[in-house]
Amino acid sequence: MGGYELVRSDDAAVTTPDLEFGGSTSSKAEPLPPPRPPSPAARQRLVSLDVFRGITVLLMIIVDDVGGFLPALNHSPWDGVTVGDFVMPFFLFIVGVSLTLAYKRVPDKLEETKKAVLRALRLFCLGLVLQGGFFHGVRSLSFGVDITKIRLMGTLQRIAIAYLVAAICEIWLKGDDDVNYGLDVLKRYRNQLFVGLLLSVMYTVLLYDIYVPDWEYQITGPGSTQKSFFVKCGVRGDTGPGCNAVGMVDRAMLGIDHLYRRPVYARTKECSIDSPENGPLPPDAPSWCQAPFDPEGLLSSVMAIVTCLIGLQFGHVIIHFEKHNERIINWLIPSFSMLAVAFSMDFIGMHMNKPLYTLSYTLATAGASGLLFAAIYTLVDMYGFRKPTISMEWLGKHALMIYVLVACNILPMFVHGFYWKEPKNNLVTEVHWNQSMKR
Repeated sequence: MGGYELVRSDDAAVTTPDLEFGGSTSSKAEPLPPPRPPSPAARQRLVSLDVFRGITVLLMIIVDDVGGFLPALNHSPWDGVTVGDFVMPFFLFIVGVSLTLAYKRVPDKLEETKKAVLRALRLFCLGLVLQGGFFHGVRSLSFGVDITKIRLMGTLQRIAIAYLVAAICEIWLKGDDDVNYGLDVLKRYRNQLFVGLLLSVMYTVLLYDIYVPDWEYQITGPGSTQKSFFVKCGVRGDTGPGCNAVGMVDRAMLGIDHLYRRPVYARTKECSIDSPENGPLPPDAPSWCQAPFDPEGLLSSVMAIVTCLIGLQFGHVIIHFEKHNERIINWLIPSFSMLAVAFSMDFIGMHMNKPLYTLSYTLATAGASGLLFAAIYTLVDMYGFRKPTISMEWLGKHALMIYVLVACNILPMFVHGFYWKEPKNNLVTEVHWNQSMKR
């Protein structure tokens, strides 16, 4: 399993066909006619996981390309959850499930730990190149980045961190208890659950208890002039854009010059006349509206690890239960439970918030991941509906390549490099011009 499999983990490493594909599919056990027996090669993969990964890749592309003029698909400016806010948790959940299949048998724990560290480092470095500012955008033919201002965190960096911690937990923190019922899974992997609980409590305490002092920042204006802004805070437990503990910790540990410079809260009503889209600043805009803020920051990545650990537990159900109905039940119960707790927390004021990756957001997206995974598993692996999902399966098997080429604009920038006489005469510019005219 190489660095590529951090997004597409190779389930073929699991060589027990019945355990991977499920138990008996006789008509007595299932309400629908059983699918035809899969070929030996097909039985070595959990196809539903590839399909789930492919659906997530497609959703990511749609959010990036359509979300700009369809707010329901774009990321939420702050509190609340939209369709686009499920992409990152879906990927993290899938990584967790994949790890249980990849590490079903670990003959040499030290060697596997070393490999996991190297894979995480490769993915983190790839993220630095793709999202650190080295490439200057679709409309720019230049490249290069000032390392004093490189963005240190990003999507792949967050996945690398979560992958590494989850992999170490799966390698080292397994019990030897027998598993006969759903609760036995919790007992066998109680140490992993303790890690997830500890991280959740630690993050929640930091978010609501750290004192956030006043702070200031500078941005470069027209003519390379420096403009300074002062943000008045002096509070604890604030979860607004300007005075939250997540931003403070990232500014202190990473440096404000290494954070994302187009914060999502620039689309809030306080910061945009055209909210929930980007627009001119209102006359009375708060001073924090133009401040850098990283939605994949260091502190918020703690809860991303928790999402990955939850994915591990769903993967353990595949390992320890062979019958389809046992797997489905052991997925649906925790999924609905997490959703119920998440909505309860949101109701009492602990809002779902992707930029902060709050506990309620973690539970809501993990619960949704579990339900969607169970639904895909039922259709694809249980009843054998492969043809309608073959394109999603292909996307899932090549997820990282598609992410690099499409989501990170590598392919559009490559196409942009070929033009007719002048750089503005290229296919990418023509497509963007047509899209703007349609709007």
